Amino acid sequence: MLLSGHYLAATAIALLLTLVSYLLLTEPQRKLVYKRAIPWLKFTERGQPTSSSKTPPRSVSPKKKPPSNIPPPSQYKDIFPPWRRDALSSAVASPTSTGKGSLPGAMTESTNSSFRMGLLSFTTDYRTCTAPASTYTPMGIALTEVAALGDFPDYAELSGVPLPAPYQDFKIESALPRPYRPFRWAYHQTMSLTKMETDWWLELEKEYVKSIRDRKELFATRGKMMLDYLPGSELACKELMEMALQFLCARYPHYFSLSYSHDKGYVFHNGILHNETVVKDMHPLHVLLENVPEDFGIMLRNPDDGHYYLRAGVLCSSLGWTLGSKLGMQLKEIHSPIPDYKEKMEFSMDRYFAKLPTARPIQRGSWGLEVDKPLFMPPGDPHEAYRDSQLPASQLPLSRVHLRVDWQTLRRLPLSGSIIFNFKALFTPVEQFREEPHIPALVAHLLRHAPEHIMRYKNTWHVEHVALPALERWAKEQEDEGIVERGWEVATLDESPFFPGWEGRWRGVQGF
Repeated sequence: MLLSGHYLAATAIALLLTLVSYLLLTEPQRKLVYKRAIPWLKFTERGQPTSSSKTPPRSVSPKKKPPSNIPPPSQYKDIFPPWRRDALSSAVASPTSTGKGSLPGAMTESTNSSFRMGLLSFTTDYRTCTAPASTYTPMGIALTEVAALGDFPDYAELSGVPLPAPYQDFKIESALPRPYRPFRWAYHQTMSLTKMETDWWLELEKEYVKSIRDRKELFATRGKMMLDYLPGSELACKELMEMALQFLCARYPHYFSLSYSHDKGYVFHNGILHNETVVKDMHPLHVLLENVPEDFGIMLRNPDDGHYYLRAGVLCSSLGWTLGSKLGMQLKEIHSPIPDYKEKMEFSMDRYFAKLPTARPIQRGSWGLEVDKPLFMPPGDPHEAYRDSQLPASQLPLSRVHLRVDWQTLRRLPLSGSIIFNFKALFTPVEQFREEPHIPALVAHLLRHAPEHIMRYKNTWHVEHVALPALERWAKEQEDEGIVERGWEVATLDESPFFPGWEGRWRGVQGF
């Protein structure tokens, strides 16, 4: 026992001296000791034993799924959108197409080798390509086939998205936008995508004439801050313009039509503005500016990395940014100011863009609260000052507080494979919420309980001191009057993005 005690004491003293000596070493010396003196200890920097086995270490569950934002194992340059080549022969026979009625070459799928080697360059105008028969869009369509389709082919057939039903009862003089209320609870930062209601892709309302005039005046003063296009976007711009005009003619046939003549080519007749647009005489984005009061961003696939970049657009309704400040950026760069985008949405968005089929357009809405109705507010605009403080109630009556909804859609073009992001900015006086079941309680709950960094991004603080008391008062009023069941637990409405009874009220006000 005595020998054993001496042995233990000596061992303890030796270990203590060793530890003291080790602590006196410099950092490089410690690393050297670690590498040379105890090579048999194979620990990782986190203290996890290394192993040649392909099974996970014991502290990591084999069934645990990796976070959803981990990049995919393959590069996006190897991922292409779903093709619809089988629709080409039908589309070229469209009664509005200037195609010759037949397509050159075989209608079979291009081989992977010839297709990948012949991808159209990111910055090349498709009309100047010197080898159109062996140059392809990301949709597997040769440029000779694009030429054979001509102008205004049957985009409904090409995309798999039917043209809208004619809106025969529509009257532009009294038309109102649908009352979008894209409020959600519990609130999480997600893409919140739903299937697009394709009849409502481009929605007109009674402010149409004023909106077109305001947008043209804005372009006259702001220029490339709000309308611009980079080399390589030519096919996508033409394709988008033709699809938009086809939509308007199908949806509102008593206001819009297309005609064709050999001397002028296609002419778009606008019965609301009482004018005509000779399509070939102006850039496609200017045709849109003159006739369609919506914003469009055109995202092109870069064959070098498979990611999508903003290459063209007409954007007259941006807040805190401009087309000029974002043009040329990759998707993740465009969205970098959005809270939690990188951590929660970047991978999902990149993957979604890579695989989005033409036949599955989607829609979503974003919202904020504003003083008055700021439409185009570039950085440094004087209206930004409203967001820096809470004006006294005497200077900020409730009548000046508005909900702004950016109702957005996303779809892939069937020829270029580009993705079109478009949206319209809609304003509603917050006072109108008083008549909308559940909306006051839902918005008040969001203002009080949604994540602070999200609401800061939405810029609601500057009007909350005026809006919140009214919302809570109306919420109680709706309960007292039996419009909303007492004790209703705040949640996303089944009618989202609208509210109970919205359609009858909306149709009653506009008269159809």
